Amino acid sequence: MTRKPLLEVFPDPEKLIQAAAERVIEIAAQGIRENGRVAIALSGGSTPRPLYTLLASEKYSKRIDWPRVHVFWGDERCVPPDSPHSNYRMARETLLDTVPIPVSNVHRIHGEEDPEKAAAAYEKELQTFFGVNARDGPPRLGFDLILLGMGDNGHTVSLFPGSPAVNEKERWVMAQYVEVVSMWRVTLTPVVINAAKNVLFIISGAEKAERLHSVIEGLFQPEVLPAQIISPARGRLLWLLDKAAASRLERL
Repeated sequence: MTRKPLLEVFPDPEKLIQAAAERVIEIAAQGIRENGRVAIALSGGSTPRPLYTLLASEKYSKRIDWPRVHVFWGDERCVPPDSPHSNYRMARETLLDTVPIPVSNVHRIHGEEDPEKAAAAYEKELQTFFGVNARDGPPRLGFDLILLGMGDNGHTVSLFPGSPAVNEKERWVMAQYVEVVSMWRVTLTPVVINAAKNVLFIISGAEKAERLHSVIEGLFQPEVLPAQIISPARGRLLWLLDKAAASRLERL
């Protein structure tokens, strides 16, 4: 990693998710206060599910001005939106169907379409939303918040070990066939992720401890450990961890 990330460790998964919810609320309020809207890219996987459920609860949902929130995704499996494998479906069932967010503010990746066409269409949608074009490059501070997780092999979004998207320098969104899961994926690239104001990793569980140690304290080799490529140029990178996930970190 090009600079040391900020780390916060919590005693258990419940406290971790509560802290993550507070961060989302804080960043949403700031974005709305400064720009009248906030753009958040959601993560798939199992770890954010309880976060979305908590944000949808009455206690937390009323603290966010949902009509001013625009929701995007960091990646998507190339499946229909009603598939149990769809990141969109998971977020819709746990969060979006419950909170008063306008349908027009939900910007999903169309995983049911041809992967290359879906990637190109999503990149165009992002550029339109942020008011830039491909020649301009990514917005200097685009997304207000990008939520990320990390797999046991060090991947994040659909940046898997050895995938071309890890070292992409121009495209914002790419489609790629991921051999290890035998599936096409559409993913944001580091080009747009590293242009975000805030990038928040949420990592839980002892099974992630060894890989997390390698990502944060090991040699910089993002082709092997893609999560290492995430380093916002002008934004803030924060890792929220539970005690089990952080157990191998020497700097703590």
